[in-house]
This record gives sequence, structure tokens and C-alpha cells, in this order.
Amino acid sequence: MFENFPLLAQGFALAVSPYNILLMIVGVFLGILVGVLPGLGAPNGVTLLMPLTFGMNPVSAIILLTSMYWGALYGGSTTSILFNIPGEPSSVATTFDGHPMAKAGRATEALTTAFLSSGFGALTGVATVTLLSSWATRFALRFSPVEYFTVFMLAFGSFVAFGGGAPIKTVVSIALGFAWASIGMDTVSGSMRLTYGFPELSRGISLLVVVIGLYGIAELCQTMQESAATVEPVASRLSPREVIRAALVWPRYWIALMRSACIGIWMGITPGGPTASTFMSYGIGRRFSKAGARFGTGEPEGLVSSEVSDQAAGCAAMLPMLALGLPSSATAAVLLGGLMIWGLTPGPALFAERPDFVWGLIASMYVSNVVCVIMALTTVPLFAAILRAPFTITGPLIVIVCLVGTWTVGSAPLDLWLMLAFGAMGYFMSRLRYPVAPLVLAMVLGDRAEDAFRQSMILSKGSLLVFWSNPLAGTIATLALLCFVFPLYSVVRRGLAR
Repeated sequence: MFENFPLLAQGFALAVSPYNILLMIVGVFLGILVGVLPGLGAPNGVTLLMPLTFGMNPVSAIILLTSMYWGALYGGSTTSILFNIPGEPSSVATTFDGHPMAKAGRATEALTTAFLSSGFGALTGVATVTLLSSWATRFALRFSPVEYFTVFMLAFGSFVAFGGGAPIKTVVSIALGFAWASIGMDTVSGSMRLTYGFPELSRGISLLVVVIGLYGIAELCQTMQESAATVEPVASRLSPREVIRAALVWPRYWIALMRSACIGIWMGITPGGPTASTFMSYGIGRRFSKAGARFGTGEPEGLVSSEVSDQAAGCAAMLPMLALGLPSSATAAVLLGGLMIWGLTPGPALFAERPDFVWGLIASMYVSNVVCVIMALTTVPLFAAILRAPFTITGPLIVIVCLVGTWTVGSAPLDLWLMLAFGAMGYFMSRLRYPVAPLVLAMVLGDRAEDAFRQSMILSKGSLLVFWSNPLAGTIATLALLCFVFPLYSVVRRGLAR
């Protein structure tokens, strides 16, 4: 466990270079802007910025993108507290106590508590990645195509069992992701599939195009329908004296800090993700805290519960993404796609072949989250003013950014039409309450899951029993099947209870 510290020191030497520090500041600022503006979000913001990183060193590129991710989480908290507008889906629980505190004249206390809690959650998440990365890498070295396929199935099964949405709709979303991922060249036979005479589809559908449509255009349509123009902001000027006072009170919530950090780390490593983590942490806090009855009325402990788990889950999600190539959130899935575009293959070999990349990223996570806390506090008045701009101005600007980001992928007109098509799909999926994250995950892992399955079938001469041929694969495969049937068990249990 502690053999990682010399590698971490080398990572810090790389991460704190003036160039990378500047990238952190730029990334955090852009991330806060992405988190503040309705219609954008961390997955879409990272996607739009990714084409600009193709010519950069991969270490600097991932530092820029992850800094934007952390900044977006902080920016979502700002709008949740001041305007009751969750800029990020994971910031919804922050509105429950953050906005009532702000309306009661405690905006400074709410913002300070939120940002300190976010910083604590982020640091605990990064510490987990630091301590467990070597163990996770050694564990991953035992994996063959058989084990990888069972892990992929466990990831999808976890979304079905614990994703929070209707299990059938989650399965449909995953199936759609597999369908889009199968378009293009078959990696095993080399034949073309589902191209329908369009040469542009021979390279497949770019993940960037899909994400820009599903998140950017779809969220814009949603914002147009549910206009936030009637939301009244509260005072956004920060008092230094109130900041210090709130910071001195903040450690009193140490039980909530530790409890929420554990929940966030667990949900980050598993496919739960930050959004599910915040609701779970908030619900458990309301159930077991002495102040639980006051949750939802402006209770600081409720704010702590959601913010700590949000950041802890976001940072911990980097561990399965780097060590196993399994993203546990939509943004992690986008970052995984970026690694593949840069020619890096996530997994245990990445730690051995590119330790500068892995440990430079981990070290930068420590530094960039400190930068986030400072910049989030100092930029509150600026972004509060930006939010007062009418959507008739910010909306078209977001559309232009989406179009430019899509065109930079392949300079193909078909990509623009696909972006609009996926935007319409994302909008209707949102209205019909179909989850989008499983679709993105299926697109990222679709080819890898298919290759692992076909290789496993070749090794076993077509026998599905190969997935129970050893204790490791059998355990994971059994857990995956239990996840898929768990919703059915829940339905039967509720029926018997009646």
C-alpha cells in the first residue's frame, strides 16, 4: 500500500509545473462555468473540451479535463444554493438544505460549508485512489477475457439493480448503447455492420457526438421547456467574517463527514456514481442523524451529507476507470473514451507502461481540488452575475459550442445530424425517465464486452460454463446474475407484502 508514495512524489513533481498549474486554474474556471450554466454539465463540458486536447501531452490533457470535472461539481453547488437550480444532477440534494439556508440570510455559511465539505470529500476520494491503486492493479492482472466479460456484466447489472430508475428502462438504455456501439467495423472479422451505405459510419459513431447530443442538446431542450427565468436569486456577496465563522463550526459535523465520505467512495468505485451517492448519503443522514428531523429546512448537516459524498464519489470513480477500464459515472466514461483516443489503454498495464500519466493525474487531483475550493469561493459573485443573463443569450452560445465541438471530431456533416438526432433521443429519454448514463456506459464498453465474450467462447468452444470455470470468474458472474434478477425479487417481495 505504502509503496505508492514515492510514485506519488514523482507525480507531484510533474503536476505542480507552472504549465500544469495554469491548466488546473483554466480547467477549474471552465468547470465552474459549466456547472453554473443550465443546459451544460460535467460530461458535456469535458466532451466539448476534449477535441482541443488531442495535440497535447496526455498528462496535461487529463489534468485539464479532470480539473474541469471537479470545477463543474463545485459550480453545480453554487447554483443549487444561490438559485435553487442544480447545475449538475448530483447537486439536486444540495438544494434541499442549501437554498433554504441562503434564503434565510445564511448564504455565506451555506457556500462555505458546501465548499469545505466538497474539498474534504475530494481529498478522501483521492486518498483512496492513492492507497488502493496498486492492490487494484495486482488484482486486475489476474483477469483474462473470461473475467473481464463477467466484470462488464457486473457493471451493467449494478446499474439495473441499484441505478435508481426503472430496471426495464435501464435495460432498454443499455441495449440501445450496445446497438450504437456495434455500428462500424467488426473488430474480430473486419466486416462492416449497420452502416446502411454511409461511408462515414465505417468508423463507427463517435462517443463525443453521442454525448454532446445526449447531454448538451437534450439539456438545452429541457431548459427551454422548464425555464428558470422565474427563479429569484439571493444575495451572493460573501462576508470574510462569516466564512471564518462557518469554517470553525464545520468540524462539528465530523460524523456526517466520515459517514458521507465512506458512502461516496463506495458508490464511486461501484457503478453508482455521484448522483446516486448524494441521495443515498442524504437519506441515510436523515435517518440516523440527531438533526435528521431538520433536514430539508436549512440544516448544515444535510448540506454536508450531500456535498461530501458527491466529491468523494467523483474522485473514487477514477480508480476503476484507471485500473480496470470500468467507468462508474458518465463523466468517467467520457474520460475513458479520451484515454483511448490518446492511445492509452486503461488497465493494469497502464500503471506499468505510463506511471507518469497515472501518478501525475492522481497528484493533480490533490492540487486541483484545493484550487477548486479557493476559486469557488472567490468567483461566486461573478457567476451569480452570469446566471442573471437571460437564457436567450446563453442558450445560443451553448448551441454554438456544441456545433463546434461536434465538427472538430471528424469534420463530417453526418456528425452534426447525428448530434441533433441524439439530442432529440436524449430529450425524449429524459421526459420518459429513461436513464442516459447506462447508454453511455454501453457505448464505451460495448466493443470490449463483445470482444471479451467472443474470445471466451473461442476458448471454451461455445460453452457458457466457462464463466464459472474458476472461483474469481464464477463469483463475479454470480453477482452479475443476482444484480439482474434483484429487481424481480423486489417486485415479488412487495407483492407478497400486500
